[in-house]
Amino acid sequence: MTDTRSAAWDTYSQSKPQRRKTNAKGETTWFNWTQHPDHGPGAEVLSLPSGGRVLDLGCGSGGNVAHLATLGMEAVGIDLSPAQLAKARDRWSDIEGMTLHRGDALTFLRGMAPFDAIYSVFGAAYFTDPAEMLPAVHATLKPGGVFAMSQRPAVEGCYGCQASYIPRGPDEEPAVVKRWDYEPDVWARTLKEHGYVDVSVSVIPPPVGSQRTGTLLVRGVRNS
Repeated sequence: MTDTRSAAWDTYSQSKPQRRKTNAKGETTWFNWTQHPDHGPGAEVLSLPSGGRVLDLGCGSGGNVAHLATLGMEAVGIDLSPAQLAKARDRWSDIEGMTLHRGDALTFLRGMAPFDAIYSVFGAAYFTDPAEMLPAVHATLKPGGVFAMSQRPAVEGCYGCQASYIPRGPDEEPAVVKRWDYEPDVWARTLKEHGYVDVSVSVIPPPVGSQRTGTLLVRGVRNS
């Protein structure tokens, strides 16, 4: 299973360019929760303490991890795709405090020292059964630690485990990965059932004038 998913995300990596050198503010690193550039909240969602320890589940090419490292955090990323991690190491080789690992997010969580925050931006939390992911994250957070994830809002009537198709070559069938989609109230109830408190779930609207979809943002705190 892991090899199949890894190959799918390597294929996805080929279609995605490196993050821009600077954003609209001229910053060389920044945090982005949405699929739209220069839009939405930033790292403040994670409520990190100074020098905090933070984990990105499905870090991709590493832009968010790099930004947190520049803020003085112990920033850790895990991803299945060697191609994505190679892009991250190439782009952010001069960033201190950033550590990247290849592997399955659930496996990586088990036995890890606790984190002040764990997050996923269109990452592993989107593509893992929440019945497995949410308790694993909860167990790996420090008391009071934040979990947050962003992904596309569910299509009306299409809930639960869904299929995402990643195009490959013209003579190949697309790669298939599973994702989990639910309405906001279901996400809120599910986090609470797994012991999270101060739960909030909202859809960040797309940029003004855009006809594109918004971004679902889910946040919860490990109870003390």
